[in-house]
Amino acid sequence: MKPELSAGAIIFYHSGQKIKYLLLHHEADYWNFPKGHIETGESVLVAARREVQEETGLTALNFIPGFKVQDKYIFQFNQKKVFKIVIFLLAEAKSQEVKISDEHIGFRWLTYEQAIKQLKFKNIKIILQRANDSILNV
Repeated sequence: MKPELSAGAIIFYHSGQKIKYLLLHHEADYWNFPKGHIETGESVLVAARREVQEETGLTALNFIPGFKVQDKYIFQFNQKKVFKIVIFLLAEAKSQEVKISDEHIGFRWLTYEQAIKQLKFKNIKIILQRANDSILNV
């Protein structure tokens, strides 16, 4: 089974002394970070930047060098199994003004503790933990 490659970003914003993370609400009733397919000829960074802009409207982003994590999973689509690899980068937003696409039904800016509780999948919680650790250790 050939893997399907996607790129995305864990988006954070400094809100006073707190760091808040952007989560997107999917119709299937789970929360995740912005992500999507890597198009032919795109780098991970270009794809992540494009997907974030398409799904959130955010363009003023500072991508953090050296942070890159993978999420791997299998899901069912049109009665076929799909092996998905998502490469997540970490980016600081300069604004909290989000305009979600029609791919999602909502969004929230949450503290780390709130975001961990909101996330459903263990692998995504681990990715958020790594991102949070990376921000705090800068």
